[in-house]
Amino acid sequence: MKKQVAEFIGTFTLVLIGCGSAVIAGPDIGLTGISLAFGLALIGMAYGIGPVSGCHINPAVSLGAVAAGRMAMPEAVTYIIAQVAGAVAAAFILMMIAMGKADYSVAENGLGQNGWGAGYLGEYGMIAAFLFELVATFLFMVVILGATGAGVPAQFAGLAIGLTLVGIHLVGINVTGVSVNPARSFGPALFAGVQALGQLWLFILAPILGAVAAGLLFRSGVLDSDA
Repeated sequence: MKKQVAEFIGTFTLVLIGCGSAVIAGPDIGLTGISLAFGLALIGMAYGIGPVSGCHINPAVSLGAVAAGRMAMPEAVTYIIAQVAGAVAAAFILMMIAMGKADYSVAENGLGQNGWGAGYLGEYGMIAAFLFELVATFLFMVVILGATGAGVPAQFAGLAIGLTLVGIHLVGINVTGVSVNPARSFGPALFAGVQALGQLWLFILAPILGAVAAGLLFRSGVLDSDA
């Protein structure tokens, strides 16, 4: 049970800090600041709960680990339940905090939800959004599996993974707001309205496909070290 509690706390932290940086501080810190908030939240949790659960805090990562042969599916299911619950709790708390400001409304200001198309950030189309999420999650999972593999200095894994998430956000915020994490997308979408819920499928499907593809690649041995 302690692994699931750790995953709940980790995902809660990622969503509250990452999405909170966009909702509460976005105009002041800009895209770079938001990118750093997501990455730093992940780095902190990697060292805080990594020794307990591995700090997946992302259903796509858990399924990618299954595909790579590093996790059993039954345990992954319990991780995913905890991750989604953590994301929903964080989105609710964030909404309650944001509503403390007189001129805030979820409909007008959003909750850090992901999206695409007319009216959303860079107004990129659905194909561009899907392609970005697929490829970005694949690359993210490659770093995760590579940085946590046998013979790799474990103390640097959290830093490498977190900085990769920063880089992905720097490139992709204007495209989709950056998901690469179905739980991170589900939590805010649950409260953000019909459009966010209607687009949620992409932020579930594309990250899972990307992460599983990376997991299968590692399982095949193609990226095994020769050392």
